[in-house]
Amino acid sequence: MNLPNKLTVLRILLVPFMIAALLIPFAHHVLVAGLIFGIASITDCLDGKIARKRNLITAFGKFADPLADKILVIASLVCFVYLGWSDPVLPILVLFREFAVTSVRLVAASKGNVVAANIWGKLKTVTQMIAVIGIFVMQYFSELCSLSIIPLDPAIFSTIFFIIGEVLLWISGIFTIISGLIYIFKCKEYISDF
Repeated sequence: MNLPNKLTVLRILLVPFMIAALLIPFAHHVLVAGLIFGIASITDCLDGKIARKRNLITAFGKFADPLADKILVIASLVCFVYLGWSDPVLPILVLFREFAVTSVRLVAASKGNVVAANIWGKLKTVTQMIAVIGIFVMQYFSELCSLSIIPLDPAIFSTIFFIIGEVLLWISGIFTIISGLIYIFKCKEYISDF
């Protein structure tokens, strides 16, 4: 297994640790979960650059890299809904888009074609990761207030942070919808039998 693929697998392996850090309350757990998410996000940037620079692009990487992104982002969004940091509508939209695109990719693969990620899918992933990181930062600020490290009432910020988080998520939601429609339109020849 080459280095880019190892980084992709590492990103997947980091997800359970991020989930545990988010859902098991301990001092600075949001910071720990956010750092794990950040490290995983950096592997996303590195694996593609290394693969292209060293000509290490593989069929496994073309499938696993976007899958790892989906696992990382969707796990975060589901945890955010569980914790009350996000509305459930966007994660449902993201799941719908990911299942649709993955289904198209599987149909294409069954016909001997690999559908690689395009710029719209990458923009979708980047905006999702920025939104998730933004929510981690805001929630960590709230955690610092709860721990009395910052002498402010966290309730003051909860509504503001929720709204800002929703705006960030819906910006990524626009890219999610656009990229999903583009994938399906570009791959309509693979699903024309249906």
